[in-house]
Amino acid sequence: MTPSSLPIKIFSASRQVAFHQLLVGARKTWLIDALQDALKRVDPDALRAQVAHYVPGDVQTILAVAGVRDEYVFPTPVVLEAQPTLVGYYRLLLGISQKRFYRTGTGAGSFKSMEVSGALNQGQKAKLPEFCEAMSLALAELVRQVSPAVTPRDVSELPLLTLGAQFQGGSNVRIGKQATVEVFLAIVEIVKNHTVSRGERELLVNNASGRSVIITLASDPDVRIQEDFDGTWRKRVAIEIKGGTDISNVHNRAGEAEKSHQKAKNEGFREFWTIILKKGVDIEKLRSESPTTNSWFDAAHVLGRSGEDWEEFRSRVAGEVGIPLENG
Repeated sequence: MTPSSLPIKIFSASRQVAFHQLLVGARKTWLIDALQDALKRVDPDALRAQVAHYVPGDVQTILAVAGVRDEYVFPTPVVLEAQPTLVGYYRLLLGISQKRFYRTGTGAGSFKSMEVSGALNQGQKAKLPEFCEAMSLALAELVRQVSPAVTPRDVSELPLLTLGAQFQGGSNVRIGKQATVEVFLAIVEIVKNHTVSRGERELLVNNASGRSVIITLASDPDVRIQEDFDGTWRKRVAIEIKGGTDISNVHNRAGEAEKSHQKAKNEGFREFWTIILKKGVDIEKLRSESPTTNSWFDAAHVLGRSGEDWEEFRSRVAGEVGIPLENG
């Protein structure tokens, strides 16, 4: 067979589907959708005052002419306090990889947990003005030098260039871990109005009955929900998150979830949920491969915070934690 007659072979779309899963999650944490949600929760007077402080006058003029809101380009403490993961939005707008941005010597390393896990401690909060000052210098340079003049489309699309490279550089294992973190951040969103304290990998919630509930990002299972009954932590829910999108391998992932759930069952958990690719998959076969799983949720719905499975997931999490379901 001559080279010209060789059959055309195109690679599978599974990796791009995985990127899409991460993209819909990133819209709620690092991209402009997350910023718009945060802006609804900030004091507009405080925001205006901080914008006036951090954004140079000439740059304010350029953005006003372009129809771009200043806070869409420049971070302010009030916005980052409302949504700590938005450190990633402004980093991506500058086109800087996580590795470069947080490496030793930049001074930005202490803010990484804000982007990655959405946690904000008092030390970070105290340093936010310094961070915003430093970012202002670089972002002002970006606005002044972009030619033709910056547009709203530029602001929404420039972060995607670096985000795409970030996804592309990740291994399948790292992509799966990112999906797990995104699910944890979705749970953070569900319980935020009842959260007493927040760490990078743990939430303490006070439920409607006055009992404490701990939600932990761990492994085997990926997420644990436990409730305090008179000094004894009752193991309520074990959640396994399988973020891969290769349909040919989905049944192996279901088998991995089963092993984890069996372990959790031996530890005393009573509910076993699996978040996994469901579209185009034989659900009955999945059930046979993980009979311990008693609730299945589509990963794309949960990561994107939309769809039937997301609404069911929200409801079930609220019910197991023991809090009223917020409008969402």
